[in-house]
Amino acid sequence: MVVQPLSKKEVFIILEKMRLLQTVFKFIGDISNMKVLIVEDEDGLRKSIDQYLTAEGNVCDCASTYEAASQKLAIYDYDCILLDLTLPDGEGLELLRNLKKRNKADGVLIISARNSIDQKIEGLSLGADDYLIKPFYLSELNARIMAIVRRRNFNGNDLIHFNEIEINLIAKEIKVKNLPVYFTRKEFDLILYFIANKNKVISRAAAAEHIWGDDADMADSFDFIYTHIKNIRKKLTDAGSKDYFNSVYGVGYKFIDA
Repeated sequence: MVVQPLSKKEVFIILEKMRLLQTVFKFIGDISNMKVLIVEDEDGLRKSIDQYLTAEGNVCDCASTYEAASQKLAIYDYDCILLDLTLPDGEGLELLRNLKKRNKADGVLIISARNSIDQKIEGLSLGADDYLIKPFYLSELNARIMAIVRRRNFNGNDLIHFNEIEINLIAKEIKVKNLPVYFTRKEFDLILYFIANKNKVISRAAAAEHIWGDDADMADSFDFIYTHIKNIRKKLTDAGSKDYFNSVYGVGYKFIDA
């Protein structure tokens, strides 16, 4: 048997397939699900946090002033807010007070150079979930954010069960009837978001903003959310799950416990 050498075109196709597979495997490992607002006026620190958390697969918005943070908090919801106390045009604790007055459920992690016990007690008493003194390791910051999200959304559990669906928050893996099912990062984020808000109507705009952050404002329409939900439904039902998504005409979707 004579083995014919591959043409340049065939070699190129094989290399492209290998590159795509490497991208897919990296994508699976990078799956994450947190939407974070970084309120920090120090440019270097804010950019470092943004780059680190984004590299971990999260969606980050940034605000360097009291006014910018107030505007974002009036429009968006976040899994966690990183809140510096000393801002050029206001006090971080006042942002926290206003947040709690509006009964918003966003998690809050204070990041501050103020290390007095009275300052910590005041911040935690006003409703902050945690208090981290500067300087800190970014890996510790990330771990504390994850702990806040787990406590608030899933009672501190790393393993989430919804009937036949199992979500491992640490491994970033979803199983249906004990068999793993592959989802893209955005699909993973959406499933987790809907399960955390089960039996609530989620608008297409809210779903888009959750997975895309500020970039969702630039979208001409939210039709891509329909495509994501369609793909998620197919993957879940093909794996033997029930279809828990209910379409709410003219609004969005509801994930119901059927």
